Amino acid sequence: MKYILGIESTAHTFGVAVLDWDGKILSNVRDMYTTEKGGMIPLEVRKHHERVAGELFERALDESGVKREELVAVAFSNAPGLAPCLLEGMKFAKQTAKGLDVPVVSVNHCVAHLEIGESVGAKDPVMLYASGANTQVIAYEAGKYRVFGETLDLGVGNFIDTIARYMGLGFPGGPKIEKLAEKCKNKDVLIELPYSIKGMDVAFSGLQTKIRNLIDKAPSFEKRGSLESENHILNVERSTSGRSDTSQNITSSCRPEDTCTRSFQTSHEYLNQLAYSLQEVVFAMLVEAAERALAHTGKKELLLGGGVACNSRLQEMCKIMCEERGCKLFVPDRSLLVDNAGMIGYLGLKMHKKGLGIRDLGLVDIAPRERTDDVEVSW
Repeated sequence: MKYILGIESTAHTFGVAVLDWDGKILSNVRDMYTTEKGGMIPLEVRKHHERVAGELFERALDESGVKREELVAVAFSNAPGLAPCLLEGMKFAKQTAKGLDVPVVSVNHCVAHLEIGESVGAKDPVMLYASGANTQVIAYEAGKYRVFGETLDLGVGNFIDTIARYMGLGFPGGPKIEKLAEKCKNKDVLIELPYSIKGMDVAFSGLQTKIRNLIDKAPSFEKRGSLESENHILNVERSTSGRSDTSQNITSSCRPEDTCTRSFQTSHEYLNQLAYSLQEVVFAMLVEAAERALAHTGKKELLLGGGVACNSRLQEMCKIMCEERGCKLFVPDRSLLVDNAGMIGYLGLKMHKKGLGIRDLGLVDIAPRERTDDVEVSW
């Protein structure tokens, strides 16, 4: 039996997976760099990857029951991503391939997110790709995966992580923001936030500035400080737009003269409401862009990809939109949404079968800025 090894190292996660010749993922182990304060320092992340790589390789083999001599190729994520992290993954991939005398397959991380959708039944989808550094709406057309919409500034995950760090929540911040939003007691009330979508492109920098200003202006909430600060009051309004859809009326704006207000008695209450409002605005923007891409391409499938796609509220909003459009929604398992080696091995196997592996390791390199639509789909 033949098997392939997958290696993921584009950002905070180092992962190793083993797949059989039919593309079944036999093991998919990972270790993520985290911090209590601040974000990712690429050189520190690389040290993390170097430290865990060997152990994860052994775990992946043990869990799969595969012997290293049964591996026929090594697939690794060579693009896009943080250069120091990519380099560490490439180094490990080359060392492993050299020791086994097998070819290396270079895999684009973004395309792998889309290709793994095939494993859950997606045939020709539009993918809403929402991760740390990447926010794109992608679909296959004329020999390439085309980008029909994308962020004009920040990746949605990096935006959310930045806000979480500003609140003093550490990294990664997405799951913590989601938990705060779930605790919100008044889901018919929204704090005013910018809604910025241009065609199928989105932007988050203005929204980030607005939220940071709200945190700074809260009377007794310390910047990047404790959640245990004194009572404070902010004014917000109930929506009057009358719409009842996935955005839950978030596109209406708050005005100083509005009379409907709410007093937040604790910092916890305030942060819960702010996190909820953030998610409603941001996810409505993403769903709107995805829906426009579905309408433009005429496709009937929506696939979610990326770590932010693990968010239950985003999944819920996409489900509502797809039901209204008569489309199918495909959401891979959480282990395949986040950065993982399983999807790298899955695409790497398809490429290897088409003879796209390289034995001359001197020709193998990383491409930190390679775009999704730069990749020639020849498998």
